[in-house]
Amino acid sequence: MDINLDNVTAYCEQHSDSEDDLLKELARQTHLKTLKPRMLSGHLQGVFLSMMSQLIKPTHILEIGTFTGYSALCLAKGLTENGKLITLDNDPETSVIAKDFFSKSSYKNKIEFISGDAPKIIPTQPYTFDLVFIDADKKNYALYYDLVFDKLKSGSLIIADNVLWSGKVLDLAANDDKDTLNMQAFNEKVANDPRVEKVMLPLRDGITLIRKK
Repeated sequence: MDINLDNVTAYCEQHSDSEDDLLKELARQTHLKTLKPRMLSGHLQGVFLSMMSQLIKPTHILEIGTFTGYSALCLAKGLTENGKLITLDNDPETSVIAKDFFSKSSYKNKIEFISGDAPKIIPTQPYTFDLVFIDADKKNYALYYDLVFDKLKSGSLIIADNVLWSGKVLDLAANDDKDTLNMQAFNEKVANDPRVEKVMLPLRDGITLIRKK
């Protein structure tokens, strides 16, 4: 039997928690105002991120790659009373949307947006993070992983997005397809890292949950 993945996703969304009004409006504005709205985490992945955050109740979250802020708002739902989410991005156009919606949310005092070069910003962060979400440029996934690792305590989570890369990771990549090659290398790096437990899930474009031992 052939399975229509769009229908499967719609069915899953119908049987999961619904988007709140702010997230619905953010999704709408993202589709209206950005060139690549498919970069949005979206409903199903957003519910998943919210659930993971609420399960571990993080005090400090680091998000690498903000886009228009959808995933940050979802992750913020699990923060402790005095918790803080730091989100990094260097795109001035999408950041305007993100900051606008952060200001409208009940988490506005818990979210800190930092604009700039993530590889330079991450080492300056003084926090031990309970949860890190990597969803930025694919060439630096392995670098981000290495930069955050010593800022995690035992039991902390890294969530890496787009690990299936539209299915391209399944095939031999062309030498000039740097994003696919980098994602394949990152996936192998995590799979062979004895310091972590990991599970890759075929949710949306692929998510890997990584738990530091």
